Amino acid sequence: MIVFPAIDLKDGQVVRLAEGDMARATVYADDPAEQARRFAAAGAEHLHVVDLDGAFAGRPENGRAVESIVRSFPGHVQLGGGIRNRETIERWFDLGVARVVIGTAALEDPALVRGAARDFPGGVVVAVDARGGLVATRGWAEVSDVPVADMAARFADAGVAALLFTDVGRDGLLKGCNLEATVDLSRCTRVPVIASGGVAGLDEIRALSWHAAKREDAGGIEGVIVGRALYDGRIELGDALAVAAA
Repeated sequence: MIVFPAIDLKDGQVVRLAEGDMARATVYADDPAEQARRFAAAGAEHLHVVDLDGAFAGRPENGRAVESIVRSFPGHVQLGGGIRNRETIERWFDLGVARVVIGTAALEDPALVRGAARDFPGGVVVAVDARGGLVATRGWAEVSDVPVADMAARFADAGVAALLFTDVGRDGLLKGCNLEATVDLSRCTRVPVIASGGVAGLDEIRALSWHAAKREDAGGIEGVIVGRALYDGRIELGDALAVAAA
């Protein structure tokens, strides 16, 4: 199972939000590229990067920071936030991003996702962000009437690399990830699922890894995103990587 250390960008800085609220941001670093190098030194081969300003603006806002991360990190960078048209998708792939994460546009313009998944095999992830079981969009500021399972079903045959499932109500709060909902989603789709939102300890990573190893009869769990727990020192990245690889 893949562990994705998270780098969330706001005004060029590395931050973590509470429940996706931009007014509840904690700044952890001023140099995103250096943070990426630190994660690489600890053994990370994958990064999850979010342009938070872009998610709200609907267009890239932290391009310089993203470019510096891509240049500094020797592994795979997965990027989300404000990716809502073909031009932006192509720009990020041209700059060396390995995967783009599409959320709002996946709900509003599914043809964009299908076309990108076709033209960039293995490069498109659909974000299934949820509040109360319904898909949240536009930086989690709005909630649709679409259930998570329905959103997943829309892209079952689209060729997307994974579904990124986040329980918004847990994100950045260290309450623990919503393991039950994550596993339920993985069982109802053949697309691999990435868990996100509230991971607080190694036990959750261990549990997700166990389910990832089972895979059962569906897509299974591909990975987990870890953010605040790393920055607050509750989890050491090396330990998380070891648990996920066990």
